[in-house]
Amino acid sequence: MSNTPTPHIEAKYGDIAETVIMPGDPLRAKFMAENFLKDIVQFNGVRGMLGYTGTFNGKRVSIMGHGMGIPSIGIYSYELYHFYRVETIIRVGSAGAYSTDLNLGDLVLAMGASTDSNYCDQYHIPGTFAPIADFDLLRKAADAAESFGYNYKVGNLLSSDIFYREFPEITEWTKMGILAVEMEAAGLYMNAARAGKRALTICTISDHVVKGEACTAEERRTTFTKMMDVALACI
Repeated sequence: MSNTPTPHIEAKYGDIAETVIMPGDPLRAKFMAENFLKDIVQFNGVRGMLGYTGTFNGKRVSIMGHGMGIPSIGIYSYELYHFYRVETIIRVGSAGAYSTDLNLGDLVLAMGASTDSNYCDQYHIPGTFAPIADFDLLRKAADAAESFGYNYKVGNLLSSDIFYREFPEITEWTKMGILAVEMEAAGLYMNAARAGKRALTICTISDHVVKGEACTAEERRTTFTKMMDVALACI
């Protein structure tokens, strides 16, 4: 393809599988590739955003970091969908729990992603767009989590542009049933919808906003393997 390599991905057309699993942290992508895939080949290192292609149970799959925030995943997912002909992106990341029914290490399968971002403004939609997951992927993920015996909930996430918020608004979001907060799912779901492709976000609860609990950075990188099991069961 004439559009590859891109300014952000040095892979050639064909180097990336039709299904890409995307953690935010590129070191988590490296950990996943080295521990879950066979015959891995690194296809990207631009800006330290590591990407690998290998096989899982004989199926070709790629794993690549997406960085932090909707602008970052917006760039990478757009290029993957439009320039590398990727059909499916599954984000695996961390989230901060709002719901008191969630505990550290639990999974959230994002059926929808509310947001305080203006990312959707670019589409000039005469109303409010609701970013949602691909149902087939969501159903497979729920079935996989059930079969593994993992604690999980399906519902709505908040994809926020703000990490250090000056005036927290937890109560207003929890009243609307928001389970947890992260920073990317809504942008990914919008890009997928616009491209006619598939997307799903699977998050591990890394901290609890209400309970004041949190995992370490190392624990986030190397012990959040349940969401990886579920993501790979969807391919």
